[in-house]
Amino acid sequence: MSTQDNASAYWSENLRIITTYLSVWFVVSYVCGILLVDSLDAIPFFGFPLGFWIAQQGAIFIYVGLIWMYVSSMNKLDEKYDVHE
Repeated sequence: MSTQDNASAYWSENLRIITTYLSVWFVVSYVCGILLVDSLDAIPFFGFPLGFWIAQQGAIFIYVGLIWMYVSSMNKLDEKYDVHE
């Protein structure tokens, strides 16, 4: 493979990873935190309505998890294409 082909493949996989994690972020933030909050509130979670808990604290835990997963995914991708530090 040429350097240009490697760069294109790397960028393509990078965009796929970013799109995946942004989709999860959108679902947690917008769908669960705003659109479905009323129906999720019917489910108790640690003594609080689930919709409230996701909007106030659960989303933060998911965001931190997404950051860790993104870092791990990018490190693996960098090693695959030999562009790691």
